Amino acid sequence: MPTTWTYPDQALQDELRKIANAIVAPGKGILAADESVSTMGKRLADIGAENTDENRRKYRQLLFTTCPTLGDYVSGVILFHETVYQKSDDGTPFVELLKQRGIIPGIKVDTGVVPLFNATNEECTTQGLDDLAKRCAQYKKDGCHFAKWRCVLKISANTPSYQAILENANVLARYASICQANRIVPIVEPEILPDGEHDLEKCQKVTETVLAFVYKALADHNVFLEGTLLKPNMVTPGQSAKTKASAEEIAKATVTALSRTVPPAVPGVTFLSGGQSEEEASVNLSAINSFQGKKPWALTFSYGRALQASVLRAWGAKDENVKAGQNELLKRAKANSEASLGKYVAGSVSGTGGDASLFIKDHAY
Repeated sequence: MPTTWTYPDQALQDELRKIANAIVAPGKGILAADESVSTMGKRLADIGAENTDENRRKYRQLLFTTCPTLGDYVSGVILFHETVYQKSDDGTPFVELLKQRGIIPGIKVDTGVVPLFNATNEECTTQGLDDLAKRCAQYKKDGCHFAKWRCVLKISANTPSYQAILENANVLARYASICQANRIVPIVEPEILPDGEHDLEKCQKVTETVLAFVYKALADHNVFLEGTLLKPNMVTPGQSAKTKASAEEIAKATVTALSRTVPPAVPGVTFLSGGQSEEEASVNLSAINSFQGKKPWALTFSYGRALQASVLRAWGAKDENVKAGQNELLKRAKANSEASLGKYVAGSVSGTGGDASLFIKDHAY
């Protein structure tokens, strides 16, 4: 096996490392606001609003004009393509609004999941590599400094298959390599869906296997780990499991799985919420950070639904409710900031959607 390779030049290493470390600064995490047009339509439909360009713009404006203290809790926001180029009522680009709050703009760059040929149980892979280098170069010019790419795996009697694990690991590694070549920090997201009846132990074993494949692929592609972030699922029983798990059990299983697979060179782990309620996502993140184990990485949040459910309901697509929606965002962002430090007190923050399940079967964007 050839052993010749080159590391990124020092200036690129320094730039990528600086961005990654800023995103996982103590007490900060990511707001995932990268819902596609169709997914945003479902969110708007839930509050009785039409899926129009203007309604989507108004909602994102609500998020990004929340008072500057939002930047005390949120370090980065993942945007969808159209959002990068939208502006507020006064003509300020959304990317600029985020910068004014000390928040780093990011971008979702995958173009969705597609069936994996000859795989079992409707397994999938993620597309979007063909023109990724060109898009990343443009996004970097337009102010985005990190990216997200989501792969999806399912737990069942026969899945995830070796084919699905290997294919998705290699896709994530190629994506990460292309991002870094364009001075963008890649967030690597191998999401294991919570659908199913599997127990906590099964989810832990599958998570360990998937992450082992992912980091082998990243090594094979010479990805600079210090300039990456991981966005995994927490280790939880399936949504239909007969036995539920406590926050402490979830924390132990999650930290154990990470410690067996994720190199300490990785600056941080930014968990997805995976259909947990807002309150569950905060409680479990706090338990993970309170767990007494080896944790060489920052452990924080990259939440979409678990940061926005109460916001949407409080807003209700009404101009007079913008402030109410922003207050909900600030409350839950602060709660997750505390959770990322292991200091969130369960039940101390209540919202209009705090305890409601946010699970979506076979969740796709």
